Amino acid sequence: MKKIKNGVLITVLATCGLLSQPILAADVAAGKSKSVTCAACHGNKGISMIPMYPNLAGQKEQYLVLQMKAFRDGDRKNMVMAPMAAGLSDSDIANISAYYASLDPAGK
Repeated sequence: MKKIKNGVLITVLATCGLLSQPILAADVAAGKSKSVTCAACHGNKGISMIPMYPNLAGQKEQYLVLQMKAFRDGDRKNMVMAPMAAGLSDSDIANISAYYASLDPAGK
């Protein structure tokens, strides 16, 4: 019985480890290049100067991916973000997300 519990625990931990890693590595440099228009609202270093717009620097990459896809696909409604995300491919979104996740949340 103990061997079964240990085996299940190892399987669960291994699965969690795999799920927490992106399957394909995104390109941070491409994300930086693609994020030029984002800077108008979210700041050059991902720190917004406008109180109603969120800081993106240091945000979790998977969260950013999910939110941008939701804006693009119409699952999340926002009159500013919907048109900004409309033309983004999955690769663009992954790259932009990786870029913002790589930034220092302190804006340095």
